Amino acid sequence: METLATFDTLNSLLKGENILEQLPVSQLVEKIIERKEGILTNTGAISVKTGKYTGRSPKDKYIVRDLIVDDKIDWGPINQPISPKIFLQLYDKVIEYLKDQKELFVFKGFAGADPEYRLPIQVVTEYAWHNLFAHQLFIRPNEEELANHKAEFSVLFAPKFKANAEIDGVRSETFIMISFEHRIVLIGGTEYAGEMKKAIFSVMNYLLPEKGVFPMHCSANVGPTGDVALFFGLSGTGKTTLSNDANRKLIGDDEHAWSPKGVFNIEGGCYAKCINLSKEKEPQIYDAISYGSVLENVIVNERNREPDFDDGRLTENTRVAYPLHHITNIIQPSIAGHPETIIFLTADAFGVLPPIAKLTKEQAMYHFLSGYTSKMAGTERGVTKPEATFSACYGAPFLPLPAMRYAEMLGERIDRYGVDVYLVNTGWTGGPYGVGKRMELSYTRAMVQAAIHGSLKDVPTEKENIFGLNIPISVPNVPDALLNPENTWDNKEAYRQSAKELAEKFRSNFEKFTGVHEQIIKLGGPIE
Repeated sequence: METLATFDTLNSLLKGENILEQLPVSQLVEKIIERKEGILTNTGAISVKTGKYTGRSPKDKYIVRDLIVDDKIDWGPINQPISPKIFLQLYDKVIEYLKDQKELFVFKGFAGADPEYRLPIQVVTEYAWHNLFAHQLFIRPNEEELANHKAEFSVLFAPKFKANAEIDGVRSETFIMISFEHRIVLIGGTEYAGEMKKAIFSVMNYLLPEKGVFPMHCSANVGPTGDVALFFGLSGTGKTTLSNDANRKLIGDDEHAWSPKGVFNIEGGCYAKCINLSKEKEPQIYDAISYGSVLENVIVNERNREPDFDDGRLTENTRVAYPLHHITNIIQPSIAGHPETIIFLTADAFGVLPPIAKLTKEQAMYHFLSGYTSKMAGTERGVTKPEATFSACYGAPFLPLPAMRYAEMLGERIDRYGVDVYLVNTGWTGGPYGVGKRMELSYTRAMVQAAIHGSLKDVPTEKENIFGLNIPISVPNVPDALLNPENTWDNKEAYRQSAKELAEKFRSNFEKFTGVHEQIIKLGGPIE
C-alpha cells in the first residue's frame, strides 16, 4: 500500500469539494458536453480528440526503481527506471495541480473478472471523458462491491499538467510512472486515454505471476461445449476479426489471465481500432458504437454528426472504447475454463511461413518469445519492403518481468492441460508482399475453426525444412496446394532465399533473451 505520506496527500485530495465520484454514464456524458470536451454523434457515442498524442508514449513510461522491485524488473528501454525522488516530486506537483481543478472525477472498480484475483483500483481524472473511458474499460462494481471497495492501486491522470524535462528529471512534458511501493500510476502531459488501460495491464503483468497466474495479451472466446480458445497476435494479424465468431462467445478482446481455475478477462470493455470500420467487415464492433461509447480521433461530419471511419486525417490509430455488454455474443461474467487451443497469429509479408502449423511445446515457447509479424511496404514512411517485427510474448511494451518468466508459465500450462498450439499465418502466399497475395480470410477462418474443433488432431503432418514447422497435409475447406508455402511460389530458389533470410532474423532477435533453456532454442527455432 501507499506510504503514509502519499496516502495522506491522496486521501486529502479525494475528500476535496471538487470530487465527483462514481458518476453514471448519463451524467458523465452530460459533463463531457457541458465542459466542451467532446460532442455527441448520431450513433449516441461521444467523440473526442486527444490532441497531439494520438497513441501511447512508450519512451515516456517509467517504473520507479525502489527496493521492492529492483531485482525483479527487466530494466531497459521498455521498463525505464526512474528514481523514487523524481517520482515523489512529480507526484506532489500533480496532487497540488489536481486540488486546484474545479471538478475532479473518480471511478472505482476492478481489473480482473475473477474475484479471487482481481485488483481493486480507483481512477482520478481531470477530464470527464477520461473517467467515462475508465468506466467502460475497467470492471464496474455492483452496489455491494462499491460499498466495500478499497483501492489497492490508484491512477492519477492530469493531461494538462506538463512536466518540465530539465527540472523534473524526465525526457519530455509527458510521463507515465508506475510506483509499486506507493501503488500509484501517475500520468501527465498526454490526453491519450489508452495510457490508463495499458498502465494497469502492466501492473497486472507484474502482480499476477506472484500469485501463480499467467497474464496474457490476447483475445479469448468459448464454444457451446465450454471449450476455450486463445488468440495471440500483434496489430494487423487478424486477432479481433478471428476471435469474433458468431458460433462462439467472446470472453474478451485484449487482456486475459490464466489462473489455476481457468481463463478470465482483465477488463470490462473493449478498446478497438476503428479505421476503415464497416458493418460488413466488423458488425459487432460497428454495432457496439452506441450511447456511452467513446470515439477517439474519429472525424465526425459537423452537419449530421456521422462518424467517418475511413478518414485517417488525425491518425490511423482511431479508436473506440465500449463496455463488453455492448456486444451481444459474450459470456458474463468474463470467466471460463482452461484453454484447449491456442492460436498464434502472424501476418508474414515475406510469404514463407505456412498458413497453419502445429507447434510442439518448445516451438510454442520459441514463437511466443519471438512474437513475430511484419510491417508491409507503404504502411510507414521509409518502409519500402517487408520488415520483420518482433514483440516478446506478443506484448513486450507491457511486460515488467523478464520475458522468459511468462514463457515458462505458458510451457508449464501446455504440459499440464494438454493444450494444442497452432501458428497461423494470415499474411502472404505465393510470394512476398507485392508479388504474392494475402491469404483469403475464408481459408484462414476454416483453418482456425479446424484447429479449435479438434479436426487437425489426427491429421498427418509434413515437416517444413527451414523453420521445422509441422504442416497438416489437409485442412477441411482449404485447398491442399496452399498448405506448404514453398509449393505456392513459382521461383523455389527465391522462396528458400527469403525463408532463410527470415529465419536469420528470428535467430538474431532471439539473442537478446537471457536464461532461455537450450531445448527451446534447439527444438523450437529454425533448423536451417
